[in-house]
Amino acid sequence: MSDSTARATQTTVVKRPGLRHRHIHFIALGSAIGTGLFYGSAGAIQAAGPSVLLVYLLAGAVVYFMLRALGEMSVHHPVPGSFAVYTRKYLGGWAGYITGWMFAFEMLIVCLADLTAIAIYMGFWFPDTPQWIWVAVTLLIVGAANLASVRWFGELEFGFTLIKVTAVIAMIAGGAAILAFGLSPEGAQTGVSNLWSDGGFFPNGVEGMIASFILVLFAFGGTEIIGVAGTEAEDPQRSIPKAVNTVPMRILLFYVLALLVILLLTPWNQITGEASPFVQIFETLGVNWAAALLNVVVITAALSAINADLFGAGRVLTGLAKENLAPKIMGRTFNGIPVMTTVIMLIVLVIGVVLNAVLPENVFVVIAALATFATIYVWLMILLAQVASRRRMPYAEAQALKFPVPFWPYGQWFAIAFILFSFGIMVWLPEFHLALIVGVAFLALMTVLYYVTGRPKAIAPEEHAANRS
Repeated sequence: MSDSTARATQTTVVKRPGLRHRHIHFIALGSAIGTGLFYGSAGAIQAAGPSVLLVYLLAGAVVYFMLRALGEMSVHHPVPGSFAVYTRKYLGGWAGYITGWMFAFEMLIVCLADLTAIAIYMGFWFPDTPQWIWVAVTLLIVGAANLASVRWFGELEFGFTLIKVTAVIAMIAGGAAILAFGLSPEGAQTGVSNLWSDGGFFPNGVEGMIASFILVLFAFGGTEIIGVAGTEAEDPQRSIPKAVNTVPMRILLFYVLALLVILLLTPWNQITGEASPFVQIFETLGVNWAAALLNVVVITAALSAINADLFGAGRVLTGLAKENLAPKIMGRTFNGIPVMTTVIMLIVLVIGVVLNAVLPENVFVVIAALATFATIYVWLMILLAQVASRRRMPYAEAQALKFPVPFWPYGQWFAIAFILFSFGIMVWLPEFHLALIVGVAFLALMTVLYYVTGRPKAIAPEEHAANRS
């Protein structure tokens, strides 16, 4: 693509009304706060003990370098489709095709899991109402938000994130008050000694810490939505860098600090996962309606995730369609909204209604196990695409980048090595074999479809035109 074409593309994106800076910032903020923190953190603590704090720091560094890679490409060349377009441009047609479809697969799987979670959470207040009814209501809400306008999506996500952030800050403040003023029940084991008094900082050894890697990485799944949302921003060159640069502080505040407070209040071996650690803190403070409060928060977190996942998958699939890597019908938009793609995904998600009607007890566990492979695969492709883009970039152009990755290239290679190591963990641990098998099977299926449907020939003319320019 020529410099003039790139400048024209950037100008078009900047001038189009879209998401404001506060929307992008809160999407970035909310993408890392979900059920993985409110409930999933208990499983990671059980596996690693207090050393889970190190795992969150390591995983947070990986996420940061991945997002900086995506941010560099998004600011330099903001396009609909985001990382699916970048991987095609720098790694080839197959890579772009697989990355886009793997991301859509990841988003739909997570949507199905969160749809089921909402149905389960609503059972707290309405135990006699069938789960599928809540799934249907949720689809109507998020479907309407995604089909209305980009701005409506941003406002809804802004409100959802505000609730989640407030809950986490209240938990941290409440936990600090319990520690500072000695509000714990008599006989409760609290304090810094909880970090080493029950088997040490590594109670299950280094193996236990490694075993928690996948759970922790999955908790950060969806953060790459920043790149997709950034292409809808009014000013991506301002919004994307500011949103991405908040990642270290978000990780420290909402994960490491929150879990540190939990571990200081409760010995790690007493966090069984039967109830959220957040509930225990509020109950200690005498908030008798702590369970109901957390229920509101986790429902909000699940709604937020579904809302953002539909948005991200819709934009990526539309970008694929425009690159001749998806059915052309998915490329149709109305006032900038990928209506056809969103409608198609909503139809697919109706499967969630059926599954909740047929298997209300088991569907969440079955679905949630399938997303980890897709999440870290997409991250790996983003990192590889950015590395490839730098290698093809003239020195002067690299020096002129407005949002270059830090610690180049060492940070990128660290993140890539960590992700490859995580795939090895999935091979090592039997509980992740199902996710690994399904992920590899999906990869093989989409590769076959890529060649059977003639996608290489379909994109060849466009690639030749890009090379000529």
